[in-house]
Amino acid sequence: MRKRHEFHVDSTRYLDDNGSPLGELPSQAAETERVLAAYRNMVLTRTFDAKAIALQRTGKCGTYPSVLGHEVVGTAIGQAMMATDVFVPYYRDQATHILRGVRLEDMLLYWGGDERGSVWPACPEDLPIAVPIATQCCHAVGVASAMRVRAENRAVVCCVGDGGTSKGDFLESINLAGAWHLPVVFVAINNQWAISTPRGLQSGAETIAQKAIGAGIPGHVVDGNDYFATVEALDTALERAHGGKGATLIEAVTYRLGDHTTADDATRYRSAEELKHAWEKDGIKRLQNWLHDHGHWRPDQEKALQEECRETVDAAVQAYLSTESEPPTAMLDYLFETLPDALKEQRERLAQRSTEVRHDG
Repeated sequence: MRKRHEFHVDSTRYLDDNGSPLGELPSQAAETERVLAAYRNMVLTRTFDAKAIALQRTGKCGTYPSVLGHEVVGTAIGQAMMATDVFVPYYRDQATHILRGVRLEDMLLYWGGDERGSVWPACPEDLPIAVPIATQCCHAVGVASAMRVRAENRAVVCCVGDGGTSKGDFLESINLAGAWHLPVVFVAINNQWAISTPRGLQSGAETIAQKAIGAGIPGHVVDGNDYFATVEALDTALERAHGGKGATLIEAVTYRLGDHTTADDATRYRSAEELKHAWEKDGIKRLQNWLHDHGHWRPDQEKALQEECRETVDAAVQAYLSTESEPPTAMLDYLFETLPDALKEQRERLAQRSTEVRHDG
């Protein structure tokens, strides 16, 4: 006897590239205040992003990963999560951090090399930014396991890039999430490029979401530039996790509109025509058009928002630049709970040297 196993992956999109509905919208579209709050967060995130890049270019910040093109996905994640949930980020999640209560100046401190930028009073249980690729996925299932053991009605949201889904860390993590029925939502942000490697060379799979099939969890594809499709998917996945029904993998398809980081030059591996085409699908403009077409937004409101965002970002920049630097010993103070003997002497020399420098100055 032969048995045939059939699987499928849904793909959702509600708005066309200009923000016009392609059909009936989900219930989230009727939540006008929530939609307006989402749009404001996207604009603030983009304003902050441009300033952070300018700071790096002028030597006032370290290497920085632009979030340009990811604002819709990050905003949807931040809005869908409960305050008691735990966010496990990668390094391009600024939009979510803002909604979780992370201060803009703290993000600048982090990318400026100051570990105090990882101290987030508003969301102290959220994990710090993970620069290593996909290792945060293992941490996410660990946190979710603890929630399940403690019978807590909480969930974890873990972000990973499309390149990260080719790593064993990711595949092992979704497998464990399925086997242990864990309350975790994986959001694979498919921005088409893993540094200079295009999506088509990373995996032979038609979608990233179908990798969920092997793990025994639902997998969904959403247009990551479509706010309604993305927030609906996050709301549904988190409701499933909070309800004890297990994990979900969401593939949010978008495009990285900037360089991989400020240490990258994307013009070396992708064409201007491809980038122009991607800009035509911009999620922020798409949502702005929908709001305007449905009478929820006016040009004067847009002008006021842009000015408000500039003022907010400028204030954060001033707070960042006026923060007194930590002593050189800080590079050792955050590595271990108890400093190993092998590093104690080194720390003492650093402390002595920094004291001498201050006195000489």
